[in-house]
Amino acid sequence: MQISLLQAFLIGVVYYMGFVGTPWLIGCLGSLSTIQKPLVAGVLVGVILGDPIQGCIIGAAVQMPFIAYIFAGGAQPNDPGLAGTLGVALALAANLDPEAAVAISVPIALVGTIVNVIRMTLDVSFVHMIDAACEKGDMKKAVFLHIVPPQILCFVLCVVPVTLGCYYGVDAVTGLISVMQGRPLYTLEVIGGILPALGIAMNLRTLDRPGTLLWFVFGFMLSAYLGLGAMPVAIIGFIIAFFYVALEMKVEDTKRVEAVPATAVATSASTSTVASDDSDDDFE
Repeated sequence: MQISLLQAFLIGVVYYMGFVGTPWLIGCLGSLSTIQKPLVAGVLVGVILGDPIQGCIIGAAVQMPFIAYIFAGGAQPNDPGLAGTLGVALALAANLDPEAAVAISVPIALVGTIVNVIRMTLDVSFVHMIDAACEKGDMKKAVFLHIVPPQILCFVLCVVPVTLGCYYGVDAVTGLISVMQGRPLYTLEVIGGILPALGIAMNLRTLDRPGTLLWFVFGFMLSAYLGLGAMPVAIIGFIIAFFYVALEMKVEDTKRVEAVPATAVATSASTSTVASDDSDDDFE
């Protein structure tokens, strides 16, 4: 499959829409939690390239290593958005299996970290411009500098590399895969099959919280022994979580109400003691 320049540009726009700090869809957090996911980005890339089903399959495979992805502060270990756009696009164009697609997408995600670091470094200059505008009392200019120039910079840093990578990278990936036929490609697919287990293992680290392991075992029993699919288990989990949170909030409210009278009694007793001491001092 050959990716046209227009298709490569549209894939770059998809990457930009899911990039950290892009507010044009449903807010920064909304775009970050939806389009940045390789599963969602893979479907969009598949639609652009004319094969949404295969894009969904490869996107789902690429999603697994990033299932426990957390973007905390300035620490970004990798970029799942770049893996879900450029990685899925190259995998579709080179007709790769999902396992091999995972193996090439993870290194691409590491390159995405460089893009974000460059963006944050260059954005510092806009902060100084905003400070200067605020000192002059020009709030319109400050708002403009806060929104427009950073987004133009982000658009260029996101769209241009992905467009070039999709347009010129297909032949390189196809040639590399043809050279790696046989045991090297099989090794690459084995590595790609192991990486999803790493993502799941990172997600399982949350099981050491009090009370969490019990629910994991319960969900495993529903799936393994009762033969329920993912959707019924998810619905049951949602219902249980709803009532669990409601009961937990009710218990917290009860504790809070019970604590108020005790505090009032303690305050009243303290006031009485102070008053009694003052009376004794006056008597003396």
